[in-house]
Amino acid sequence: MQLKRRWLLPAHHPRLAESLAAALRIGLPAAKTLVNRGLADPDAARRFLAPSLEDLHDPMTMRDMPQAVERLLRAIHEHEKILIYGDYDVDGTSSVVLLTKAIKRAGGAVESHVPHRLKDGYGMRADVVEAFAEQGVKLIVSVDTGIRAAEVVRRANQLGIDVIVTDHHLPEIELPPAVAVLNPNRPDCAYPEKNLCGAGVAFKLAQALLGALGWPDANVRGYCESLLKIVAIATVADVVPLTGENRVIVKHGLDGLRSVLNPGLRALLDVAGFADGTAPSSRQVGFQIAPRINAAGRMDTAQTVIELFLTKDPARAREIAQQLHDQNAERRKVEDKIRELCESTEVDASAAALVYYAEHWHRGVLGIVASRLVERLNRPVFVLGRNHEDGLAQGSGRSIPAFHLLEALESMADLFVKFGGHKHAAGVTLDPANVDKFRERFNAYGLAHLQPEDFQPRMEIDGVLELKEIDEAAVNELFTLAPFGHGNPPPLFAALDVEIASPPVVMKEKHLRLTVRQNGHPLTIKAWNLADRRAELGQGARVDIVFALEEDAYSAARGYPGWCAVLRDYVALSSPTVPDQNLPDQPPNEERYNRFPDPPGKNLPEPRKKVQTCRYCKDEFDPGPTPVGYINVCPKCWTMGCLRTSN
Repeated sequence: MQLKRRWLLPAHHPRLAESLAAALRIGLPAAKTLVNRGLADPDAARRFLAPSLEDLHDPMTMRDMPQAVERLLRAIHEHEKILIYGDYDVDGTSSVVLLTKAIKRAGGAVESHVPHRLKDGYGMRADVVEAFAEQGVKLIVSVDTGIRAAEVVRRANQLGIDVIVTDHHLPEIELPPAVAVLNPNRPDCAYPEKNLCGAGVAFKLAQALLGALGWPDANVRGYCESLLKIVAIATVADVVPLTGENRVIVKHGLDGLRSVLNPGLRALLDVAGFADGTAPSSRQVGFQIAPRINAAGRMDTAQTVIELFLTKDPARAREIAQQLHDQNAERRKVEDKIRELCESTEVDASAAALVYYAEHWHRGVLGIVASRLVERLNRPVFVLGRNHEDGLAQGSGRSIPAFHLLEALESMADLFVKFGGHKHAAGVTLDPANVDKFRERFNAYGLAHLQPEDFQPRMEIDGVLELKEIDEAAVNELFTLAPFGHGNPPPLFAALDVEIASPPVVMKEKHLRLTVRQNGHPLTIKAWNLADRRAELGQGARVDIVFALEEDAYSAARGYPGWCAVLRDYVALSSPTVPDQNLPDQPPNEERYNRFPDPPGKNLPEPRKKVQTCRYCKDEFDPGPTPVGYINVCPKCWTMGCLRTSN
């Protein structure tokens, strides 16, 4: 299924961008991006570009934090056994590790439990609580779980165990009957940052606990700052918005990864290819570090990750890190096989939400398969397997921006043994006999709540640039907007009516290297997996392009500029004027060329005129001295923001 993409061009605010560029002494690419993202005020933009640890919020403003700290201090002073009950993903294991470290540093006796993904499933279990009660545990602290475990918490209370719940998932109407429930998403919590991940909430508890020990402020600050490394990894891995407090955490946490003393984290960075003194980007965390941590819980037991980060033995750390590396390679093979089977299933174009199910699929990789299918199909997707121990179907779902996954599940709660999650990711357990009903009702809910345009992937463009605005200084300024991720994506730009200046160069049989030109200003751009479009992108063709400006460590290591332009999408405006001698004669792709009205002069741009016709609304307008006239878009359409569709 090939999906058309919608281009969302930003409103035209040239004076705001120019004013911000002058105030911050930055180039227009960065200024246009900041303005488009609501940061036109110079002071707000400065805070965004230079997040400070002083911007971290007071943890004591989170609802129930005083009660949580008081109960933890009492457990520490009375030498009670404390259990940290976690989850098996990066967020859950990171939460266990950082809170274990903080409680031990405070003098507490603590151990941890992480459920086995395949044997135990997600969430807290009463039988686990009962087992630890027999071992004398008096206090349980849940991390990244527990907000929907009211019955389990109630059972703990019956056994004389107090519970502190720390979680970030959306709560039910009834909160667990715990000593404290730390969750910024509970309705009565005034904590300003609602988008913390589980490790972020656990970090706030650690921050409050250490601050209550009477240490000098510098000591508390230094120790908390050391915890940010692992909190940053969890924050990126859990795909929460990298704005607000999360931006502070990730910015300083990733910077801290340049110098790592923890043997386990050092070994993990080594197997992922990051030498000492190198800080991975948020993208590299998401694609190279987090998958190795997740592999333990997906393929075996996540308790291995806890051991990795808590061991003081470098040799044992290297052994575990290599084990995670190997498990991640195995995970990729299993994931690819299931994904290919799903992709081989024909999808009805009218389907709004999809459920895939097979009894033999490895349940440890179903969430990531669902993510891949959402990327390809742009529909909400659940992928289910069967737990052969209890016979129940289990699996994970992922969603698109316009669809709230948890609300959909709540509308059909009668189908499930249990379920949970949030807007974009969720998990379910149900009787296999209900899978077909789930498929039907999930699709029906999607049909009722999604509009046709919701199924088209969006390309939200931060600014329309002229190629003359792009130079090395401007690109490096753009990189100061990092860390990039959910809520702060890598900027996308459009350049309109550019010419392919030379024949495209084929790289490794499937990629292209193009040189585009606009008013005499060239830009070399890489086009991944577009070798089959070589004829359409021949010399002399005129195109509108969407592109990203990315760091390029490969080029930098060879003495070239450390950045490159990467083509994300294009719309052909006219055919190549210079035939490619290495290609057979081909008729033009009329479907693509005629999708939008042709610009003035089908094959070559006309000289600038005093009156031009807007390519969108068809109104005539005076272009004046601004670049708007060159790209044939009237000020009205600029102000409204334009909607485009491409292949």
